[in-house]
Amino acid sequence: MSGDVHVRICEHLGGRFPGVTRLVVHCRSVKQLEMIKQKIEQRLKLCRLRLNPEKTRIVYCKDSNRTEDGHCNSFDFLGYTFRPRSSRNQRGEFFVSFSPAISQKSAKKLRQTVKREWKLNTRTHLSLNALADFINPVVTGWINYFGKFCRSELHSVLNHVNLTLASWARRKYKHLQRRKTKADAWLKGVAHRSPQLFSHWQYQSWMTRAV
Repeated sequence: MSGDVHVRICEHLGGRFPGVTRLVVHCRSVKQLEMIKQKIEQRLKLCRLRLNPEKTRIVYCKDSNRTEDGHCNSFDFLGYTFRPRSSRNQRGEFFVSFSPAISQKSAKKLRQTVKREWKLNTRTHLSLNALADFINPVVTGWINYFGKFCRSELHSVLNHVNLTLASWARRKYKHLQRRKTKADAWLKGVAHRSPQLFSHWQYQSWMTRAV
């Protein structure tokens, strides 16, 4: 079904597109951009919609092949930030690619989830295995979504999970109370002995190596 036919059927049934719909269009030149923007505005007008002039942005996808300066070079979409990043090709050579990674806003939201919603400090009645059963489905979902591109950017969140686990251990075990360094070492010892216990440890070799 073509896009036009789909729109007409939705309109005939009384449907409306949501007001927060976001469009991302990649163009090869400014001339092409202006032409496509005009056509999008015309099509949206037929659907009784319009582009938000404050949120509509023109972004220059700067990379090793597009090197002009003086443009906006990043944008956020679906929890990712797209911007120029250093990458390495199959020959081991570095180059600049315009690619996505978890946005700072998304990373902050995930860390707040760990702190405010999990409330691990109140779950000291759980065993370590039970805690893993509670955490793993959520963290695995984060890794599957935000780890698709530039997974290293997700480690700020995964490290926060480790810090929270160490804090949980200090509350649960008397010999670790008020001993942050010892609690961190204890957690790394657990990771070395049981690297599959928490799903994110398989992506953090520094956690699972011998201490």
